[in-house]
Amino acid sequence: MSPANLADRAVGYVPLALAFFAAQASAVAIPQLDCVVEPHMVVDLSTQIDSIVETMHVERGDIVEKDQILVTLDSGVERAAVASARARADANADIRAGQVNVAFAERREERVQSLLEDNAVSTDQFDEVETETRLARLQLDQAEEATRLARLELHRAEETLRRHTIRSPIDGVVVQRYLSPGESVRFQPMLRLAQIDPLRVEVIVPVSAFGKISVGQRAIVQPEEPMVGNYQAKVTIVDRVADAASGTFRVALDLPNPDYSLPSGLKCMVQFLDDDATPLQSDAPNSATTQASADRDSTQL
Repeated sequence: MSPANLADRAVGYVPLALAFFAAQASAVAIPQLDCVVEPHMVVDLSTQIDSIVETMHVERGDIVEKDQILVTLDSGVERAAVASARARADANADIRAGQVNVAFAERREERVQSLLEDNAVSTDQFDEVETETRLARLQLDQAEEATRLARLELHRAEETLRRHTIRSPIDGVVVQRYLSPGESVRFQPMLRLAQIDPLRVEVIVPVSAFGKISVGQRAIVQPEEPMVGNYQAKVTIVDRVADAASGTFRVALDLPNPDYSLPSGLKCMVQFLDDDATPLQSDAPNSATTQASADRDSTQL
C-alpha cells in the first residue's frame, strides 16, 4: 500500500478517535459523587376513625399492591347502619300507596267534572275534589323524596363502612407494623409503607456544577457492595437554592427497580452523563479493548 493510501486511512480514523474521546470527556465532565439510595416515597398509614384493629392482613417485609386491603377495623355498628339504611332505601310501600291515591283522585275528579258540566254538582264540590287530587300528588312527591333521602343515607353509611377497610395507597413494601388486632387506632399510624420502584437517589453536588445538571439527564449509579453493577437513572429534581455553608445543592434521580432487586438505604456513587455521552456499562467496550482493536487495524495496514 502506498504512503498516500496509508495517510488517507489514518485521516479516516481521526474523526472516530475524536468522537470517542469527546464522549469520554463528556462523561467525566462532572466527577463521580457520593449518593444515597432511598425509597421514592414513605407513607405512614393512618385513619381519622376512632376504632379498634380487627384484622391486620400484612406483616413487615410483605410486598403490597395499590388498593390491596391491609387493615380491617371493627365495624359491627357500621354494618348494622348499612343494613338499616338499605332497608329504608328499598322500601317503596309509601310510593305505591301514593300512586294508588293519585290514580283514584284523578278518576274521581274526572267524574265530578262531568257532573259539573251537567250542572249536577256545585262548583264548591268540584273545587274540593280538585284539591284532594293535588294533595294526593303532593303525598306521592313526599314519598319519592323520602326514598331519595333514604338512598343518600345508604350511600353515607356505606362510605362510613368503607373507611373501616384500610387499603394501600401505593405499590411497595411494609417497612413497619405499629399495631396489632385489638389495639386502638386513634391518633397514631398503623403501618409504614415504602415505595421502592422507582428508588430515589439523593446526591449532594458542589455548587461549581450548578447549571451542568438538568431534569431528564441520564446518570450511572454504582451501589456499594455487596450489590454490583451499573444502573441507569434519570434526574428528576434539581434544587434551585444552594446551601451557602457547604457550597452544595441537592439533586434527586429516579432509579427503576421493577424486580425489587435493589434495597433502599445503600450508599452509592453516581456519574452524570451528557446527552451525547454513551452510558458506561459493563458490556460497553473499555479503553483497552478499543486500543487493541486500533492496533489490529494498524497491523492490517
